[in-house]
Amino acid sequence: MALSITGLKKGTVFQLENVPYRVVEYSQKVMGRGGSIVNIKMKSLIDGKVLDKTFKGNESIESAEVNNITVQYLYSDNSKYYFMNLSNYDQFEVSIEDLDEQKDYLKEGDNVTAQFFNNKLIGIELPKSLVLEVTYCEDVVRGDTTSNVLKDATLETNKIIKVPAFVKTGDLIKVDTRLGTYIERVK
Repeated sequence: MALSITGLKKGTVFQLENVPYRVVEYSQKVMGRGGSIVNIKMKSLIDGKVLDKTFKGNESIESAEVNNITVQYLYSDNSKYYFMNLSNYDQFEVSIEDLDEQKDYLKEGDNVTAQFFNNKLIGIELPKSLVLEVTYCEDVVRGDTTSNVLKDATLETNKIIKVPAFVKTGDLIKVDTRLGTYIERVK
């Protein structure tokens, strides 16, 4: 299915030379006599590279058929992470290199979204935020009560993030998986 260049809004998935991309930024300039130029920043769903591209006039682009499937993270070994499709129980593996920092948020039994393009796995998509337990953090020094004091906290997935001074070992906290930052303490 073809898309017009004006249909390339932020978040749109399309393919260019058989590579799926997601639009990260979009801007349109209307020129004289009804012509227009569309500038986009696009991210490859295969290798994660971000590229700038300009489209002119009445060019059209092919939409990409990316299938999102809910999968469960089972376990990992030294080189691979193993997942199971929840609808048909098929299992598949993803190399550590292909997961980038996403692996820092995976807990056994968690459900995530796997993205497939032409029946090939192209990525794992985490929820925007997750609730994780703090397994270790230093206690606050008495008298250090300024509200903007941050300290390192180790999460149950072994990821280390900065948290406010009042967070203690054993607390559940909400973490932004896109930025790797603390959001709030969960009661």
